[in-house]
Amino acid sequence: MTPTPQRPERTGRLSALLPDRRTFRADFTASLVVFLVALPLCVGVAVASGVPAELGLVTGIVGGLVTGFLPGSSLQVSGPAAGLTVLVYEAVQTHGLAALGVLVLAAGVLQLAMGALRLGRWFRAISVSVVQGMLAGIGLVLIAGQLYALADAEAPGSGPAKILGLGRLVLDTAGDTGALTALAVGAGTVAVLVLWPRWRAGARAVPGPLAAVLLATAVTAGFGLPIARVEVQGLFEAVQPPALGEFGGLASGAMLGTVLAFTLIASAESLFSAAAVDRLHNGRRTDYDKELMAQGAGNAVCGVLGALPMTAVIVRSSANVSAGARTKASRVLHGVWLLLFAAALPAVLELIPLSALAGVLVHAGWKLIPLRQLRPMWREHRAEAVILAVTALAIVLTDMFQGVLLGLLASVVKTAWETSHVHVETEDPGDDEPLRVRVLGNATFLRLPRLQDQLDALPADRRVELHLDGLRHMDHACGLALSTWEEQHNRLVAARTPAPEPAAG
Repeated sequence: MTPTPQRPERTGRLSALLPDRRTFRADFTASLVVFLVALPLCVGVAVASGVPAELGLVTGIVGGLVTGFLPGSSLQVSGPAAGLTVLVYEAVQTHGLAALGVLVLAAGVLQLAMGALRLGRWFRAISVSVVQGMLAGIGLVLIAGQLYALADAEAPGSGPAKILGLGRLVLDTAGDTGALTALAVGAGTVAVLVLWPRWRAGARAVPGPLAAVLLATAVTAGFGLPIARVEVQGLFEAVQPPALGEFGGLASGAMLGTVLAFTLIASAESLFSAAAVDRLHNGRRTDYDKELMAQGAGNAVCGVLGALPMTAVIVRSSANVSAGARTKASRVLHGVWLLLFAAALPAVLELIPLSALAGVLVHAGWKLIPLRQLRPMWREHRAEAVILAVTALAIVLTDMFQGVLLGLLASVVKTAWETSHVHVETEDPGDDEPLRVRVLGNATFLRLPRLQDQLDALPADRRVELHLDGLRHMDHACGLALSTWEEQHNRLVAARTPAPEPAAG
């Protein structure tokens, strides 16, 4: 019997470039799952950001075909994210759609520079509570804005105005049949998103966001519901590279602040997502500096195309891992499927009701709020919970950039407070000798009031010798206050002590 000839094993570089059939099959299947998850989210994020729906697809395509090829995190998927929706909307309203490409391009260049300088690992030093507070604030503003879109109503510009206007929205919706119809479609979309994962067979076959949007679209088209739908102008018409004149706006503080906000938020969200994805698989760990450069390259290309900024997205990334992806081929292929859809079937987008996309984003915004972590965080790390709440509230009441800065400042103050432990030890050598007072620990201005209270509690009729050699750190404010206190205390003691009577002659 003649043995079946075996194919020679592929070795070396050819083996690395041509994965085996099993690996390719797993990546191919995972890419389809990620594509189906990404499609409604790309469109929804673009519409909520106040830009043409096609620009969300462009960013998703770049996230697959550009960032997907680059080293960093092999299984992480990038694209437009709900976490940047509020900031992009504010930027477009303030600076105009034509300036969006400039902002995204500048943010991408900054990310490339930070990756080249090996600053990626430093983003891991950002307090988790600040990032969670940032996402919670974004989620709250996103939900508040999309509640208007659920009823086909126009949302106010600022976060406080959106929240204060909800009462009027309820009254206006209750008296408008069209608004109630749109609300029913949007609420049904949210209900499908919540209930779909419980049907395991359906959830394995079709991702929840796609199922919800397909059902809402079918109901809207089948019953001919008179509600607003996505407006499409064509992929090539939507792509508008920034003109050279737009780059002059970078000289303004407002645009620079927006660029820094894009850079900080996109980088932090991407690297925190990478850390989360690393916990989901046993493959190669993320190189944070390379991942930051990959995100920067993607954002630079998005900026040249005038598209939305990108970041790594944990929802798409976890779907990629859960679907069995093994290499970066899955995320590259998902970009190919998005490109084919955008080029061949753009008219399909016109069938999608806006209230359905609003429902998808309300659900996404709700998932950004770390409700499950709040209670244990309050019990075990109360200061971290306060920082989370301060960051989120500041974003709702001001804007993204100021809110994140306030959260970072609160985190720094909290760390400084916890590390500046200081206490006072007293030694009494006898009535005729001054008290020996040793100050130990870290003396900073944050602990100065408490330190002075301890010193003021010492006997007012005894001289004092301050010994500061036990301090590990002392800032200028504390050093000046301690020396001044010792001098004033001993002067008052001397003034209260009666002069000795002269000896009898």
